[in-house]
Amino acid sequence: MDFNTVRIMGILNITPDSFSDGGLFIESDKALDHALKMINEGADVIDAGGESTRPGAARVTAQQETARVVPVIRSLRAANGKIFISIDTYKSGTAYEAIKAGADIINDISGGTYEPEIMKIAAQTHAGFIIMHINGTPDKMQENPVYSPAGVIHDIKDYFRERISSALAAGIKKENLMLDPGIGFGKTLKDNFEIIDRLNEFKEFGIPLLVGTSRKSMIGKVLGLDADKRLFGTAASVALCTAKGADMLRVHDVKEMKETALMTRAMSDYK
Repeated sequence: MDFNTVRIMGILNITPDSFSDGGLFIESDKALDHALKMINEGADVIDAGGESTRPGAARVTAQQETARVVPVIRSLRAANGKIFISIDTYKSGTAYEAIKAGADIINDISGGTYEPEIMKIAAQTHAGFIIMHINGTPDKMQENPVYSPAGVIHDIKDYFRERISSALAAGIKKENLMLDPGIGFGKTLKDNFEIIDRLNEFKEFGIPLLVGTSRKSMIGKVLGLDADKRLFGTAASVALCTAKGADMLRVHDVKEMKETALMTRAMSDYK
């Protein structure tokens, strides 16, 4: 049996206002140290972001975002030539500069809908491209998320079909794509639970699935805990996502969640 079939994406927020760890790694040296720590703990990908996309977060310019992330990506690539680095951005300019600095993957919360040019950049640079589903924009997405009568799963599938088609038309190879249903991005608590419960239905696209539940508000709503106290709630969600077919988990606590995911996968695949 292969007990190492689930991958871990370590979150590197180079921001002053991310919901869980905003301001902790805004300085480049601290961000690099944290990235190296996550690699040592078993991260397969480091996801660097320079703009918070928590509900209600203020937007920053591409210049601000680029200034935050590019020095860290460049330093991380110099320190480790093998680790996969993703740039968490929906801005084409930031994505391009990040790839030049050493990033391998573009992780776009808008799936290329905010700035369509970003898909062309992914194609031209042969970068991986993560298509995430979002309902609305970060500043207003949680005010009143609504889906069609067919339901949230139906709507996300329709979105993925259209976005995959756009990605392929832009020149991105299918093997360079990954899908993320966007837990907490324009979803109610029930929506999030239904997405996780039916996660394996997204396997119909034949594209790996990334899921991010780490420390999110759905855990706080259930357990009544602040973001920095949601380790065990995150572990429960990571275990269920893994059992339901997630290929990669985006997490803050790499060591703990890697152990959780690998043990869950081993139990799921014992036959």
